[in-house]
Amino acid sequence: MARSTIANGLRILRAEGLDGFVDALRARRSGGNRGEWTPYLQWLAFAVPGGLARGNVWCMDYAIQRLPTEHPIIEIGSSCGLSANAMTYMKERYGVGNALYTCDPWTFDGGPEVGEMLGDSQTVQSGAYRDFMKESYVRNTRFFSANDLPHTVECTSDAFFESWRAGATRTDVFGRSAELGGPAAFCYIDGNHTYEVAKRDFENCDEVLVDGGFLLFDDSGDDTDWGSRDVAREVARSGRYELIAKNPNYFFRKKAQSSGVRG
Repeated sequence: MARSTIANGLRILRAEGLDGFVDALRARRSGGNRGEWTPYLQWLAFAVPGGLARGNVWCMDYAIQRLPTEHPIIEIGSSCGLSANAMTYMKERYGVGNALYTCDPWTFDGGPEVGEMLGDSQTVQSGAYRDFMKESYVRNTRFFSANDLPHTVECTSDAFFESWRAGATRTDVFGRSAELGGPAAFCYIDGNHTYEVAKRDFENCDEVLVDGGFLLFDDSGDDTDWGSRDVAREVARSGRYELIAKNPNYFFRKKAQSSGVRG
C-alpha cells in the first residue's frame, strides 16, 4: 500500500472517526465517490437539472457540518438551482444557520448572442433560453428552499465581489434586499471554468474566506482540462490551503494566518 494512501487513511480516521474511515474504504473499493446521496437528494436531482457530482455532495456535506464561523456560504454559479438547493437541504439537516449567497448572470460563454437562435432551432431564441434558465432557478428554489431562500444576485462573479467589497445592498432575484459584505465560511466556485475567470474567482474568495474556511472547485478533477483544474492545482502548491480531498474535484480548507494570493 502506498504511503500516500496510508497517510490519507490516517487523516480520515483522525478527522472523521472509524465510521468515516470505513465509508472511505468502501468507496475506494467500489471505485465511487464518498457522497451520501440520500433519498431526498435523489428526488431533488430527478426534478432539477444540473451537473452536481456525487463527490461534491460529500465535500459540501463535510464543509457544512464543520463550518468554522457563522459567516455566509458563497456559491458562484447558480444555473437551475441544484447545488444551492442541495446545500439548503444540508443546512436544514444539520441545523446550520449560515446564510447562502449565490450569483449568476445566466449567460453562457461561447453561446449565441441575445437575439440569435439557439443552435439550429427555428423556434427557440437564446434570450428566451436565458430567461427560462433563470426562471427555472427561481421556481426550483422557491419550491425546494421555501423556508430558507438563498440571496441570489443576477450578475457576474466579478460584479458580485465588487458589490461584496463595497458592502452594497442589491436586490436579489426574489425581490428582496440582500446586504453583501464581510467574511465567508465556505466558497463553492462553479462559474466560468476558464483559467482567467476561475483565477479571479479564487482570488476574490480567498480575500473573504476566513481561516479554517472551506473552498471547493467544481470541474477541477485531474482528468479534466478546464482552467479551474489548473487554478486548483496552483492553490494546492501554494501551501496556504490544506487539501482535504480530490473527490475528484479539489476541496480545501484555508490554513490559519494566511494572507495574500500566491499561484
